[in-house]
Amino acid sequence: MSSGFTLVELVMVIILIGVLSALGVGLFASRSVFSPLLATQQLASATLLAQQAALAGNPSNSLTIAQSAEHFRFTVGARTFELPRAGTSLSVASGLPLTVTFGADGSPGTGTNIEFTFTGDSTFESCLSSLGAVYRGSCQP
Repeated sequence: MSSGFTLVELVMVIILIGVLSALGVGLFASRSVFSPLLATQQLASATLLAQQAALAGNPSNSLTIAQSAEHFRFTVGARTFELPRAGTSLSVASGLPLTVTFGADGSPGTGTNIEFTFTGDSTFESCLSSLGAVYRGSCQP
């Protein structure tokens, strides 16, 4: 007598794998869920690039943050980084567009904390502290 799986068992396993795959793809296909996190990370990267330019004495020591109907735009010197908004919005207390210039010590010229809030399917807050540190979460007084 030989042992193994019957044709019916194999077909049921294939159907089950297909259903689970279809459900799994649906969970990861929507970029808008991840868009606020991605935009927060892009903001932190652009800020650090402008700070490094300021510390090196490079004239590209400012960061301009703007949003259009379709994109977030982070500009450091002549470099512009665009990220699709995908249903996400950015709010800053001072309004957009916002230009932050960094001093030779890497601190923002505003002298105060700047809080950024990305809102979409989820909400992410980032803070640019008065000392130049970028961290996730709301600004501490």
